Amino acid sequence: MLNKFCLALLALCLPTLAQAADVTGAPKIRDGDQVVFGNTRVRLAGIDAPSQDQLCLNATGERWSCGVAAHEALAKHVGDKSWTCHVQRTDRFGRSVAKCEVDGEDISQWMVKSGWALSYVRFSHAYDADEATAREAKAGLWEGAFIAPWDWRVRNKKTAILGAVKPPDNAIAILLASASGPVAPSPTCNIKGNVNRAGVCIYHTPQSRWYAKISMKVSKGTRWFCSVEEAEAAGCRETKR
Repeated sequence: MLNKFCLALLALCLPTLAQAADVTGAPKIRDGDQVVFGNTRVRLAGIDAPSQDQLCLNATGERWSCGVAAHEALAKHVGDKSWTCHVQRTDRFGRSVAKCEVDGEDISQWMVKSGWALSYVRFSHAYDADEATAREAKAGLWEGAFIAPWDWRVRNKKTAILGAVKPPDNAIAILLASASGPVAPSPTCNIKGNVNRAGVCIYHTPQSRWYAKISMKVSKGTRWFCSVEEAEAAGCRETKR
C-alpha cells in the first residue's frame, strides 16, 4: 500500500518538476545551437550547428564563415524574442540540453529545416525529415559544401563532404581548417585551442607551459577562445602540462 501511495505521489509531482526545469526569457545567442540565459547555458536538443569559426564552401566553391552565418540566422530569426526552453538533461559540460520554443515554434526544427544545423543523430532522430527537406532545397549550408560539425570539432580527416557543390581536390583541408588566424580577435580572447594527434581539442591559457609554442594557423585548425567556459563548451579540455 505504501509503495502505491509513493508512486501516486511521484506522478503528481512530475509535472511540477518539469515546469521547474523550464528556462524562459530572451537569451544571448552564443552560436547556432547554444544560448545563455543569465548564468544558465543551454544547448539546443537534437541538433548540431557549426561553431562560429567553422569554414564551409559556398555555391561557387569559395570559403565562407558558415558558423557565423548560422549564428546570425538564429539571432535574426528569434534573438530578440522570449524563449521557453524545456530542459531534458545536463550534458558533461554543465549545459542544460533543452527543446526551445518561441511563439510555439520549435527552434531546433527551424534551424535544421533552414539548413543551418544538422540532425544530431548520435542523440536523436527527431529532425531527420527536416534535414532531408533542407538538403533537397539546398538551403543554408546545403547550398555549398561542408562537413558535419561533430567531425569538424575533432578534425576527422575521413569525414564525408556534404552539400550540393562538387568540392575541389583540396576541399577537405579547407573544410577542416578554422577561421581563427594568427592574431587574437581581441585582447580578452587570448586562450589558444589546438587539436592533438589523438583528435582531442586542447586549450591553453596564457599561464600554460606551452602557450607561447602553440602556433595559431588557419591551416592547422587552431582556435581562439574568449574564456575557459567557451573552450570547454566547444568540447576542449585543459592542457595537462
